[in-house]
Amino acid sequence: MGNVLALSCSQVAWSTRKKVTALPNPGSFDELHKKCKDVFPQQMEGVKLIINRPISSHLQVSHTIHMSTAAQSCYHFNAKYVGDDEPCFKESFPTLSGDLDSHGSLNAQVLCLLAERIRSKAVFQTHHSKFHTWQFDGEYRGDDCTASVTLGNPDLLNESVILVSHFLQSITPRLVLGGELVYHQRLGEEGAIVTLAGKYSAPDWVATLNLGYGGAHASYYHKASEQIKLGVEFEANTRLQETSFAFGYHLNIPKANMVFKGFEPTASCHLLTRRPGARKKTNPEARKK
Repeated sequence: MGNVLALSCSQVAWSTRKKVTALPNPGSFDELHKKCKDVFPQQMEGVKLIINRPISSHLQVSHTIHMSTAAQSCYHFNAKYVGDDEPCFKESFPTLSGDLDSHGSLNAQVLCLLAERIRSKAVFQTHHSKFHTWQFDGEYRGDDCTASVTLGNPDLLNESVILVSHFLQSITPRLVLGGELVYHQRLGEEGAIVTLAGKYSAPDWVATLNLGYGGAHASYYHKASEQIKLGVEFEANTRLQETSFAFGYHLNIPKANMVFKGFEPTASCHLLTRRPGARKKTNPEARKK
């Protein structure tokens, strides 16, 4: 009887410890840099007028007029329907949204919940009267991991497709590791790019890094106080041989009911690489000396 009691006690202790040390879900791959990006303001040139009108608790429409000297002025009509289902994704399902501008371009998106932990999304974009993008993806969210697969612009006649897969795993309550695989095929050409990702979340700061063959993307978010939040972002593209750096801040004044957002970008720098076998240029006058 003593052995049975000891075994039952150990099972209770193990189950209690397992519940305490349960790892959180890491979220989606596209939201790794969300903390830092939320600090930066949305960039806009010109004047924008937005009128929102809720039709019901599920349906909302909006009218947007954008006037700018840098780009052509246009009008946008947006409609969005939101369902009642709110599972572990912290979103409502189904969700249907569409945006139509004055030039006839359409951007539509459909979100559906296939199972308790599996959701699917379809995106359609047209440029004037021609299809520009059609994309389908599915995402699975476990207790401590997230996996997703995206299929972009599939064309069976021309044998072209873009396939993107993501995976994130919570290693500790603060550390998340994962990766991205991008495969593309078009006109007999094919290739793949692998990117590794990691995020560390502390109580007052979050550091994120994406590193792969195509370049690097790093961001740092810091919560200085309840009113001040800072963000730093660095991007390097090896294909375009460019790097960029930006600093942003978020200032909240609750008593005045005001929020200030700003950022300070830096000019893009070109990465200089020396080709193999290239001769180094020398000054002719130096040779004479």
